[in-house]
Amino acid sequence: MARHPKALKGWVSAAADAASWCLALSLVALLLVCSLSPGAGTGDAVVVMRGASLSARPCEEVYVVAEGETLHSISDRCGDPYILERNPHVHDPDDVFPGLVIRITPSSKPR
Repeated sequence: MARHPKALKGWVSAAADAASWCLALSLVALLLVCSLSPGAGTGDAVVVMRGASLSARPCEEVYVVAEGETLHSISDRCGDPYILERNPHVHDPDDVFPGLVIRITPSSKPR
């Protein structure tokens, strides 16, 4: 028995709607599961340091400039005299601002 073309079109449309809803619900469920996974919401915290705590900051290869720091002070403390050469995105050594990300090669003993 052959189906009527309008009935077939209605059945295909209903199947497509059902598939769309299933996909949408699956995506929502996946987002919920990912947000509830261990460690979710425990991303890296932003730490604002001022004053004496600046001198206690470690000298790591990727360094974020803090308030009051200059390339000269970072170079002295971390023992890297070639900061400007390693960071071509810094065009002016006097134009250093808090939040600027630079690459340094710290010595084994910070000064």
